[in-house]
Formats: sequence, structure tokens, C-alpha cells
Amino acid sequence: MKKLFILGLVLSAIGWSWAQDANCYRVYLSNKNNSPFSTDRPEEFLSQRAIAKRTRFNIPITIQDLPVNQSYINQIKAFDPNIRVLATSKWLNTVVIYCPNPAHLPGIQNLGGVQYLVPVANWDLNAPAKENQPQDETPEQNNVNLWDDVDYGNSIDQFAVHRGDLLHNEGFRGEGMLIAVFDAGWNNFDVIPHFQPLFNNGQIWGTYDFVPNLPSVYTGHSHGTSVTSIMASQIDGELIGTAPEANYFFIRSEIPYAEQLIEEDFWVAAAEMADSIGADVINSSLGYTTFPDFPQGDLTSQDNDGVTGVSSQAATIAGQKGIVVVISAGNEGWSEWGFISRPADAIDVLSVGAMSKDSVIAPFSSYGPSADGRVKPDITSVGWDTWHVTEYGDIMQGNGTSFSGPVIAGLSACLWQALPHLSSTELMQVVREASHLYNNPNINFGYGIPDFYQAYLDNSVSIFTYPQQTFVSAYPNPVADQITFYSSLEEEMSITLFDFTGRNLGSWNSQDPSLSISLADFPLGIYLARVTIGNHTEIIKLIKR
Repeated sequence: MKKLFILGLVLSAIGWSWAQDANCYRVYLSNKNNSPFSTDRPEEFLSQRAIAKRTRFNIPITIQDLPVNQSYINQIKAFDPNIRVLATSKWLNTVVIYCPNPAHLPGIQNLGGVQYLVPVANWDLNAPAKENQPQDETPEQNNVNLWDDVDYGNSIDQFAVHRGDLLHNEGFRGEGMLIAVFDAGWNNFDVIPHFQPLFNNGQIWGTYDFVPNLPSVYTGHSHGTSVTSIMASQIDGELIGTAPEANYFFIRSEIPYAEQLIEEDFWVAAAEMADSIGADVINSSLGYTTFPDFPQGDLTSQDNDGVTGVSSQAATIAGQKGIVVVISAGNEGWSEWGFISRPADAIDVLSVGAMSKDSVIAPFSSYGPSADGRVKPDITSVGWDTWHVTEYGDIMQGNGTSFSGPVIAGLSACLWQALPHLSSTELMQVVREASHLYNNPNINFGYGIPDFYQAYLDNSVSIFTYPQQTFVSAYPNPVADQITFYSSLEEEMSITLFDFTGRNLGSWNSQDPSLSISLADFPLGIYLARVTIGNHTEIIKLIKR
């Protein structure tokens, strides 16, 4: 069953036509032979932001990253003009098609390069298809600063257990980070006044809809509105999100009001899009167990091994390709299923259980371990009486691991902003190790409740070994606007500034024993200053807060 992990949600049908027989199939391909793409030209299928991240963390670009071979797709579509491609996966080398005439299936199966077909849905796609391209919604930025005297209101309960407010106080609120949110819809998000600062500041980078024949992602379901509000809100005195200065990209991968296996394929496609645009964090408050509308696609809890479900495979790959993947564990704790859902069983992700602000585990929170015995959920956060914004603009409390996930996703973005030297997998491990049950995990809390501020303190010191004898000092450090370097040697001083990706940000020279540099226009984070005086060179770590 597909789950939108909010409890008490009343769902009603909106005209979908479903049946038990399949007309949508996942086609597994055997190769990418004769591809027009090359790993030597990644700019043809990855954004510059994604390429920079691969370079930064030495993540290779391999044949797995090449798009599905279009020649195979053309051969499949040639059987019938009514065949439609609904999704592709370069990582799994699959094509998901709508094929209303089953007489074509043997021919497709026998195509060179086709391994096998798996039925994934029965779907009435007679409605006209809409053009489905990413929508760039980024306006001119008009930044508003509310941080001089911010009041978290009741939402402090969602921060205090993780000491996330202290991370914010250090200046790490998600600036420069990109969070991809997967969901079923964002009803009214574009018109609710609470969210207008996000549009005014250019923080909504775009949207994409993998579900055919639906209008804007800002219609169809309210789940994404509530989930995103927990990360992105800037409502002083009432609700401050866990990453209010981050950027967001909304991807609809979930079919509203229906439960079919194809939704896992849409999840895979969403993960690949997040990778392609260079997202830093994925938040997915979605999960899959059984599929009442397509029972032949059912798996069991014994299949929750991180490798059987296609969404789990993709989640693991995304975590290894430089994305912090945060997934709600599920609300099956009081059901017959009980265990976590997919893709919370994936390997290199943070699956998140739910508790109250008083650290009492929620009775509905899905428990672990994974089918192969790994600790699940990974960690736990507030998902019981969690403050959020509804589709009507009201601020209220709600329950579900859908709400504990975005608390963690937002704080993970802030922590990564503070610790950019860590890879995605290292960052996720730091979060686990900062949790209160790390040395004694259990099936309900996993590794426990992470202390994000302690994770920051433990990993932002002693990153570099400095020379025993130094000739240069820098003050103030941490710095807000201007920093001054002082030399004890009477020789010309040369300074080159780098960000943590190694990008050269500029050079300065001075014949005097002091040199001041303005960092006012630089984003918050960690920088390296290479200071050369005669034959002496020192590296100084700078922190801008």
C-alpha cells in the first residue's frame, strides 16, 4: 500500500479508472550500446551544479549515469502510436510504458536489448497528455532578513530535541542548499501568504510532474504543502522551518488517491531528476508496502532488504551519488504490516521514525529492522503533534512520519551547509553517530534522536593540522563581514581564498603586516585562506557566520 504518511487524512476518488489487469509495464533493457551520450560529456545529461558536486567528492560519472538509449525507446513506440513512455530510469536501465494492446507485448519482449517486462499498473490514460517539462519558477531575489530577533513560537518543540535552533544561531539555516521534495501535490502553496517570501527570495527553483494528465503541482493534493512547510516556513512567532533559507524543487512522483506499483517507478525517476539538477537533500514522506489497486505488484515485509524494491535501489544509489536522502519510515507500527516501508529500507539513507516532543515513540511509527537485519529506522524526530501549515494557510498540529522526515531533512541541509567537507554518506553517518542510542540502537528509535548542534561541534574542529609555528593570525574568526590577517614577518603577504570545493575566490596582496578582506558578499560557510609570506605558506580555516 502506498502511504502518504499523515494520519487521519480522508481520501476521495477524483475520477481515476482502475482495474486489475495491467496496461503499464516496466521494460528492463540489457545495455546502453551505441549511446549518443558519453561520460566524457556529462554536461549533456547533468547540470553544472551536479557535475561540480561529483568533482568535489570524487564521485565518478559512469555508464550508469548515461540516459536510456533512445533507439530502444523508438523501437518500442514503433509498435503502436498509442504506446506512451511514462518514465525512464538510467540507473536501472528501464522504460515504463503504457501499452493498451497486450498483443504487442511478445514483440516488445523479443526486441534486441530487451530483457523482460514487469506489469506495474492498470491506468486509463485516454485523457489528453499534458506537456511535462520542468517549470523554472525562480524570480528575482529580494532577500528578507528576519534573523535579528526570530521567535520560533510553538515550533521550537521541533528544534529543541535536536538543538537545531543552536545550529540556526550559528548562521546555518540552509542558505545555498537545494532540497528536492517528492510528494503527491502542493495544494495552494503558490498562493498561501505564508509562503510568498520563498517566491520573493527566489527559493522555489522549479517543479516537475511525473504523473500524466494532472494540472499544476499546486493542485491535486495537500500533503506536500504540509510537509514542505515544516522545512521552509518563515512565520515569525509561530512556525520557523528547519531550513528556511534553503532552495526547493517540487517533484510530483505520487498518484493522488491511488495505489499502484508504477509509483515506485515515478519515485526512481524523481530521484534521478534530483541528482541531475544537483540537489543536496531529498525529502520523501512517501512509502510503499502493498498496492490494493494493483495487488499483483505487492511485495512483503521480507522484501524490505534495500535491494528488492526499485525505489529502494534508487534511494541507495542517490545516497551514494552525493545526495542526503531522508525518507519517512512509515505509519505501520500499529498495523499488521508493522515494519518500515520502501524505500526506507534503502542502505545509504536516513529513514526517520516519529515521536512526541517529549521523546515518546509514536505508536504508529513503523519499526525495524530491515529484512536483512540492518538498524531501521535510522533515527527519530518529532512526528507527533508536529506544527505545520495546511492547504488553507492554517497553522496546526498533525501526526505522521511524514512530519518527522522534513524536520530531519531541513536540519541535515543546515548541517551540510556548516560541514561542506563531508560527503553525503559521511554526513548521514555523522547524524547517526550524534544520536542518543548510537551504541545501543533498538527497533523503534533506531540510533535515536540526533543532536545536530553536537554533530556540528564535533566535526567542525580539528579538520586541518596547522603548523606548530605560525606567522599569521586572522581576526575575527568566525567572521561576519570583514576579516583582517596579521603577519609577524616583514615581507609581502599574499592571500588566496578558496571555498570548500577548492574554487578560487580571489587573491589579495599587501606590503604591510596587515591585510583586511571583506567577506560581506560571501555566503555562510567554511573557507580556506592560503597565506604566503616569503618562503612560508600557511592554510587558515575561516568560518563565516
